[in-house]
Amino acid sequence: MTTDAIERKLADRYGRSRPRWGLWIVVGVLAAGLIGYVGWTTVSGAVNSVDYDTTGYELHDAHSVTVRFQVTSRPGTPVACAVEAQDPEHGVVGWRVVEFPGSDSTSRALSVTVPTTAEATTGLASNCWIP
Repeated sequence: MTTDAIERKLADRYGRSRPRWGLWIVVGVLAAGLIGYVGWTTVSGAVNSVDYDTTGYELHDAHSVTVRFQVTSRPGTPVACAVEAQDPEHGVVGWRVVEFPGSDSTSRALSVTVPTTAEATTGLASNCWIP
């Protein structure tokens, strides 16, 4: 019996085998590809995101409320926002979608007057996105 045959028998009996470099290379390439994909989707999602914060509201009368909010997005990007007015039970009594053109600054303060069907007690920017 040759040395290779003896080593094969011992490897079969005790579970030892030669290192499988090809398998480890494939696993490494797949892991690097997955990490690259996750990194790319994270960065591209952050670049095209829009952040918004309601900074205040002013009740005019039973039929309108002005909502003030701040929008942060990439400079030059147009933004659309949904603004709503709510009654004491948090029911929506006024709602409006407004589009704003791109701006040179990253963050900007905006205000929108929303007509209402009943008296509102609060107003807020409910969502902003890139149209």
